[in-house]
Order: sequence, then structure tokens, then C-alpha cells
Amino acid sequence: MRVLLVEDDAGVADALAEALQSRGHTVSHAIRGSDALHRHRAADVILLDLNLPDMHGLDVLRKVRQVSPVPVLVLTASGDERSVVRGLRLGADDYLTKPVRLAELLARMDAVVRRATVSAAPQDGVVRVEDVEIDLGARRVLVDGHDIGLTAKEFAVLAVLAARPGTAVSRQQLMDEVWGDAYLAVSRSLDVHLTQLRAKLDRPGLLTTIRGFGYRLGRD
Repeated sequence: MRVLLVEDDAGVADALAEALQSRGHTVSHAIRGSDALHRHRAADVILLDLNLPDMHGLDVLRKVRQVSPVPVLVLTASGDERSVVRGLRLGADDYLTKPVRLAELLARMDAVVRRATVSAAPQDGVVRVEDVEIDLGARRVLVDGHDIGLTAKEFAVLAVLAARPGTAVSRQQLMDEVWGDAYLAVSRSLDVHLTQLRAKLDRPGLLTTIRGFGYRLGRD
């Protein structure tokens, strides 16, 4: 796997690069956000620190997401919850809190790349619920004829629900199908994406929470 490691701490970067290379990955190291923006197309996954010398990591993420679906795993300081939420809203696929544990990093890298591969696979079919049209092949959602511009993760969540319209889907199943493994998924990540999804759909009651279980697309 080709890994772009965007990290300005030389000690952290050297340790991570050595560990990843020992597992057979090819690691390219960038210190500055501007370098990452020039080199992201050559990566299968980006490990993105947020505190960079020339720009904030979230600005790098925002710019990358404008042009590329490459999986991005954010590396953040402990307790930086606001940045985590912003990162997820901007399209980060996952995040890890420093200091990073190698086994968890490897598992999450595999998971985000696997999900990206599955998401890229062609899917057919259009699901319509009231005035919401979910085109699984084009990965596009229209509400009253207008494209609402979902992120890849928001679409993935909606696609799982749209595959079973009117049927309750558990939180665990959602995390399994969207994140690849419910054990690796973070409940807060799912909550953030659902909140954003509801806001963009702007159809109160269409995406229902079933307390203590999960969610359903479609009204009673």
C-alpha cells in the first residue's frame, strides 16, 4: 500500500514510517501541507496530522476532498474533539488519537482502503422515497430534483439504509457495512454523519431513529 504520511514531527514520522515499511508498505513523507496537496494523487491512503507548519491539516483535507476520494486517516492530539468532528464533516474516513498504536493503525488503514475499493465498485439501481431519489450507480442523491452533494461517507450511510427502505437497520450493521468493522468504527463518527445527512436531506421524519436499535429510511 502506498502511504502518504503528512507529519511535521520528525521523531513521530520516522517511527511510523519505519513501522509501516516493516509491514511491506511504501511510505512517502511530507512535512508541509502544501507538499501533501502536490503528492496526494500517488497515495492509496493519507495519514494526516492536523498541526502542520504552513497550514492546518483540516485545510489540507478540505482541498484534497475537492479533487480526490483518496482515503484520509486523521491523526489528532488527545481530546481534540472539535477537530475530530470538523474532520469527519469535511470528509475524513477515520481518525486516530496520538500516540498511535501500530496494530490499530494498520487495521484502520486496511479498513478505509477496503471501504474505498467497495465504494468504487459499480452498483446499479435507483431507490425513490417520497421526493428523494438515491442513484446507487451514480452515487448521487436528488431531493425534489436537486443534487444535495453528499460526501462519500454520508452517501455510504444512506446507501445502506436505501437498500432496505422501510426496514430497521441496526447501528452495528451500519457500522459494519460503512466502516468495514463495527469494532473499528466510532459511534460518534456515525452520529456526525447522520446529523449532516439529515440536514442535507431536509426532510424531517424521513430518516427515523429507532431508540436502542438503529435507523430506518422511510416514514411509518
